[in-house]
Amino acid sequence: MSAITFINQYDAQESFDYDRRLRLLRARKVAQTEEKARAGGANEDDYGLIVQDAFIYQLAPNHPNGSIYGYQAWVENYCSVLAQHPLYCDPLDAFVGKGFLFLERLRPKAHKWNPDYPFDDLQVLFDRYNIIHGIDNCHHFTPDLQIGFDLGWGGILDKLKRCRSSKGSAHHEFYDSEITVVEAVIGFLHRMASEIDRLAEEEQNPHLKANLKEMAAVNRHVASEPPRTFREAIQWMCWFSILSRTYNRGSAGGQLDELLRPYYEQDKAHGVLTDEEAVFYLACLFLQDSRYFQLGGPDADGRDMTSALSYLALEAADKINIACNLTIRVHDQLDPAFFRKSVVCLFRNRQGWPRYSSDTALVEGFMNCGYTRDQARKRVAAGCHWMCMPGLEYTMNDTVKINLARVFEVAFHETAVREDARIEDLWQCFNRHLEQAVNATGAGIMHHLKYQTRSQPELILNLFQQNLIEKGVNITDGGANFYNMCIDGSGLAVVIDSFAACEQHVDQKKDITYPALKALLDADFAGAEGQVMQHLLMRSPRFGGGDNPALTWAVRIKDAFTGAVRALCRRYPGIQFIPGFFSWSNTIAFGKAVGATPDGRKSGDPINHGANPNSGFRRDGAVSAMCNAIAAIQPNFGNTAPVQLELDPGIADDEEGIDKMCAMIRAILKSGNTLLNVNIIDGAKILAAHRDPFRFPDLVVRVTGFTAFFAMLSPEFRQLVVDRVKAVNPTLEQPALPDECTLSCPMPIE
Repeated sequence: MSAITFINQYDAQESFDYDRRLRLLRARKVAQTEEKARAGGANEDDYGLIVQDAFIYQLAPNHPNGSIYGYQAWVENYCSVLAQHPLYCDPLDAFVGKGFLFLERLRPKAHKWNPDYPFDDLQVLFDRYNIIHGIDNCHHFTPDLQIGFDLGWGGILDKLKRCRSSKGSAHHEFYDSEITVVEAVIGFLHRMASEIDRLAEEEQNPHLKANLKEMAAVNRHVASEPPRTFREAIQWMCWFSILSRTYNRGSAGGQLDELLRPYYEQDKAHGVLTDEEAVFYLACLFLQDSRYFQLGGPDADGRDMTSALSYLALEAADKINIACNLTIRVHDQLDPAFFRKSVVCLFRNRQGWPRYSSDTALVEGFMNCGYTRDQARKRVAAGCHWMCMPGLEYTMNDTVKINLARVFEVAFHETAVREDARIEDLWQCFNRHLEQAVNATGAGIMHHLKYQTRSQPELILNLFQQNLIEKGVNITDGGANFYNMCIDGSGLAVVIDSFAACEQHVDQKKDITYPALKALLDADFAGAEGQVMQHLLMRSPRFGGGDNPALTWAVRIKDAFTGAVRALCRRYPGIQFIPGFFSWSNTIAFGKAVGATPDGRKSGDPINHGANPNSGFRRDGAVSAMCNAIAAIQPNFGNTAPVQLELDPGIADDEEGIDKMCAMIRAILKSGNTLLNVNIIDGAKILAAHRDPFRFPDLVVRVTGFTAFFAMLSPEFRQLVVDRVKAVNPTLEQPALPDECTLSCPMPIE
């Protein structure tokens, strides 16, 4: 395949310093993102994919339905992709490693799961309760990249061959598949190095030629050998990113500052690396992919891991200021200067990064699952709302979600046919359906573990798990050291506010009966009477409104959900089921599956975002009240119920404001909250960008657990961000929506 390059774009005598190279690389990244947005965009992470027409791969199915299943089909298709995959090379960059596709997404959407292992009975329950069951979700666990640093691809290949020779024939399919994949990877990387060599020979600009020659040398080495230098280590990470993403969207990066610190310190000591070069290399890494990385936090003994490289990582992200998924792990010993620098970046750049996790809440929560403090401290931020011990856990974080609003709807419509129904009847019915939904979800997870290898084996990330190669089995067949399955509840605030509204208006004030309320919901609050009642319901006690009846319901529902999820651990010994509260980007889809609800929400409107209260939860929109409410419903088993804040940049526009913001972040996390996502958004700018997203192609917002270019989002998702901003700044003028956006908005609370 021919290389995709920008090889002839610059004058032969033109020179480039690092800052200019980064400015040009950033501009190209923004232009490529705009191209993706105009091609359709996506309500998810950026992933660093390139839109192009030069490489189109046709899946080679092994089933009449057009899909691929099992080791052989995945190996053959993946190796075929690598054999055809072209090189993306920008001579200004320090690294190569851009991808064009996800193999897993080339399968027919209706035929992802191997039909030889059906789950029809469970699907009935999944449909009834609107459950995202996670069956066939292939990852959302974190590899141990140190394995790759220590062995290189060649060392991994040697290890596979040694282990195969000592194992019986029952393991040979695993080893033969992995050996074939790693040999294809090594061949692919050598081909890429040769292609860069060819480009270097053609390049006329001496500065770019020198860079390409060094790039080729780096790639020749990391094709099979362990990285030796800071630049080689990052190039290895860039290739790992594309190799894992091309297979099945890949995974998180881990503790970036600690992974790279030995190479940085070694190269600095040998005088072969400057801090300016290190910043450039890190910035190129961030431009390559929006992979999740953690900075700071305690080591196993509680000592702060902040280092010079932690600062340089912030500096690099600051220079390019794009979608970066960096998490600062906050603990009592965190370097205060580093923490403050991160807050300065948050407010100065206004792009939704970094975010902040609470070491105390996460560690103590994970210890409630029976893990030691040392193990809990190894669990790093690895995704939108989740943590993972690199190379040790198999998880289904952020892939399994129960629409609690739908569970409530089923229970409400079953209860509300009775004229004599009371709130406790509704509660008992809800509990019964909640338990059924959770049990079905648990059974789905076990079905996934039992048959996933025969549907989609984990060929890349298997190689970066501790002791898995020695076992000779796919990670879902016992290859992991620990199995921690997250089950998220979504739509929590809708359920809380609905219970509070029913209690107040049906049971206490008695201004409506359950059958009458059901009729209004069925009619979606139509007519004058419906609108009046909707308005009254929305003025009921709200989650986030302080110490009111809604908070009592919040704790009660949280306890019921976490209790049901944890009960699965007794049903399936050896598996930890960990509850969380999160919706990711499912707020719109989950909302469309639920009719009108007693909190005043209209049929089809989005559910609440993550663990946040519904919009209008309090007239003053007090941050402290909201954060205290979310702290009260933390599941406390090691996963998160994130806080999502939308703040005006003026809140910290001077030194005193930054200091106050630092104190506020620490206070929010010390209150029991686990994860804090912050958008610093100029309200007028976000409204203008909603009208014309391509006017601000480099505007980044934190949509949920991930950051995204605003222009990449669908009109509906842009509207969700706008609504969150308006919730804290109600005087902003609502923009006219694009024609394709038909999202309705709940009646505001006066």
